[in-house]
Amino acid sequence: MAGWQERWQRSQAEVMQRDMLPAWYATRERRRVLAAAAVFALALGWVNAVVAWVMGPTQTQRWIVLTLLVVMMVVYLPAVTLMNVATRGVTALAERQLDERQRGERLRAVALSHRTTTVILALLAVVFLVNGMAQGRGHTVSGSAMLHLFLALALTHFVLPLIVSCWRLPDPPPDDDD
Repeated sequence: MAGWQERWQRSQAEVMQRDMLPAWYATRERRRVLAAAAVFALALGWVNAVVAWVMGPTQTQRWIVLTLLVVMMVVYLPAVTLMNVATRGVTALAERQLDERQRGERLRAVALSHRTTTVILALLAVVFLVNGMAQGRGHTVSGSAMLHLFLALALTHFVLPLIVSCWRLPDPPPDDDD
């Protein structure tokens, strides 16, 4: 088992060092566009949860949710892949594979993401509390809405440190031609 984990971590580290579509993340501005695309994809996940909650289990809701899910994945997967390569795996690699600067960046990104996720959880608690008080004891939330809410929250929790890290990543210093 340990051999399998080591091989996986080594192959993951090698993939993070490849320059895959480098023009897409060469400058800070372009990395921020990638981060914004990932935020947009996460927002679609949250919209999915709201649609599933508000519309209830209907055929129309299923098609809307499926369409949003497909669009979300089309944006999310390339954005996250390129952000991982742009940050050289700062949030994806094992800690022992990172240098001191990368560990510090990971720690800052995780701390900021943790605070943001805490705010999101507090807002969700308020929304559920207010909704429960307004609807009364007989109100229930569908399983589909809860599933989409969980998926949106989980994806946000997992990818937010990467988004923060990509957003904060500075441009490399210019080369000296002397």
